[in-house]
Amino acid sequence: MDLEVASANVVDVYQLLVGLVTPRPIAWVTTLSPTGVVNLAPFSFFNAFGANPPVVVFSPTNRRDGSKKDTLRNVEATGEFVIQTVTADLVEKVNLTSKEIPPDESEVALGGLTLEPSAKVKVPRIAEALAHLECKLLQIVPVGTGPIAANLVIGEVVQIHVRDETLDEHGRVDPRRLQTVARLGGEFWCRTTDLFEMKRP
Repeated sequence: MDLEVASANVVDVYQLLVGLVTPRPIAWVTTLSPTGVVNLAPFSFFNAFGANPPVVVFSPTNRRDGSKKDTLRNVEATGEFVIQTVTADLVEKVNLTSKEIPPDESEVALGGLTLEPSAKVKVPRIAEALAHLECKLLQIVPVGTGPIAANLVIGEVVQIHVRDETLDEHGRVDPRRLQTVARLGGEFWCRTTDLFEMKRP
């Protein structure tokens, strides 16, 4: 198969891209609306991009009608967000919170989840998650216009919470204890349980 992107349908391009760029970690993002509604949504266009300062980037793409998602509008309004780590025990709740509901309703209630206060930002975090990254907005970079266009939300991590049971004897995250999941293409997900080690040269 060869696909010329410029002449292709945007949904076809999207499906190929998410099928090939795998596995993708998931940012499970809480934000606050200007009226105080807690929004919770997963995004698989996500990664860490630096450590001094610690920086994360996720992309709430435009909806298929070209409009902005609630997460993006909330970050624009408040300049804050929290990223929860997505682990195998929470994957069904994470999937449920991807459902589009009216902006005056909260996905937290939809998933039967519990909120707890953050330390450095006003946005609360999900108590059931094993780790949280509290973030302050550095920049939003729109890339493209219309359906599924990217909006790169660049945030500085100002506080990290990690449950002690996920750490090894050196205080580092043990992937065997954390057991994150990731997105593949289509309806496929994967677990980080098939691990191997390799020393850097």
